[in-house]
Amino acid sequence: MTGHEKGVPIQQLVRDKRMDPEQRMRLDAAIHRQGQGWVTGREGGRPWQLSRTNRVVACLGALVILLLISPVLIGLALAIKFTSKGPVMFVQKRTGYRGRKFGMYKFRTMVANAEELKESLRHLNKHGADAIDFKIDQDPRITGIGGFLRRTSLDELPNLINVVTGDMRLVGPRPTSFNAYRYKDSHLARLAIYPGMTGLWQISGRSNIDFDQRVELDLSYIAEQSLLLDLKILLKTPFKVFSGHGAS
Repeated sequence: MTGHEKGVPIQQLVRDKRMDPEQRMRLDAAIHRQGQGWVTGREGGRPWQLSRTNRVVACLGALVILLLISPVLIGLALAIKFTSKGPVMFVQKRTGYRGRKFGMYKFRTMVANAEELKESLRHLNKHGADAIDFKIDQDPRITGIGGFLRRTSLDELPNLINVVTGDMRLVGPRPTSFNAYRYKDSHLARLAIYPGMTGLWQISGRSNIDFDQRVELDLSYIAEQSLLLDLKILLKTPFKVFSGHGAS
């Protein structure tokens, strides 16, 4: 999870598909190899995570889950509304496939002015004041209900909307709140596929590991991606999430 929340108006959300030539060259150099076709095994074919089958399965799965948990979503929305000032949900710009920016939906877990307080708390960043990732243990900006939502990852349930719209998949690297320009060259390969709601990070330590270690897990997933691996990750995720292990 991210250590800060900065919402953006929905009407301002336009997918950022343009990128300057130099950055595009960095990306192409990092992600030129897409691996094997998921059906034929042919080198250079379309891998599982970029396949049309994955897109359809993820979209249908997200729609079914949204329908089944709609009472839970309504209950959480009411709890947020009546316990703290501010909107129930917010849309945060995230970095997705090939560095494109998109608006990711989440339940609000922080006070309304959380972004304004960020710089004053940077020295508490668990990865270091100058680290690319920003996370704080026992972040004072988190609301009472927000702490529960984060420990259980229920704040991320609205990500299902992004899966339906096609910006995300059910499984993949978590999208970052910082853009691709801040990535090291060794980080860029994680942008070769679409971001996901869950992945190897969530079942392997979650926020207790730094960004470099997250990238290692992401690249491992990219190299081994398959329908079977996705099913294994999806089955393990609830046990890790609801145990609260590594959550922040």
